[in-house]
Amino acid sequence: MEKALQTMINNMPEKTGKSLEEWKTILKTKSFEKHGQAVKFLKEEHGVTHGFANTIVSLSKEDNDSTDDLVFNQYRGKETLKPMHDKLISVVSNFGDDVTITPKKTSVSIIRKRQFALIKPATKTRIDLGLKFKNKPTTDRLGNSGPFGTMCTHRVQLTNLNDIDQELIKWLKEAYDESI
Repeated sequence: MEKALQTMINNMPEKTGKSLEEWKTILKTKSFEKHGQAVKFLKEEHGVTHGFANTIVSLSKEDNDSTDDLVFNQYRGKETLKPMHDKLISVVSNFGDDVTITPKKTSVSIIRKRQFALIKPATKTRIDLGLKFKNKPTTDRLGNSGPFGTMCTHRVQLTNLNDIDQELIKWLKEAYDESI
């Protein structure tokens, strides 16, 4: 399991008042058609912050793979991209204890109080890194959000580890800083 996600699960009782297993039990008594409905329930009825609520719901889905399986499956046939994914996770995990890493079926959301980055293996040779900024112009490298739509404001296309350079790390940190 990703280190940051495991830390979040370990901190869950202190931060939310219940363990992940207790939250799973509560969610099993309810029937939500959509992920967002369950998140809203935890936030409104139990006062859980968005990051914890999203993680609880993602990890509670009975038909969901484990988070390790979700990431593994994203990189099946794209194994050469996995070192870039791992480096990005390492970088954002060092920003603070308030970073939540939430694997989904086709991408990994990186959240502070709200999502500030999204990692998606787009092709066999490229990861698309979505970033969310309040007001930042696009450049040749820091392009528009493309297929991410409103989930992100910008997209950087990564094809090798050298693409995760100081400029990219600066953008990730800026997006993190703006997500409070």
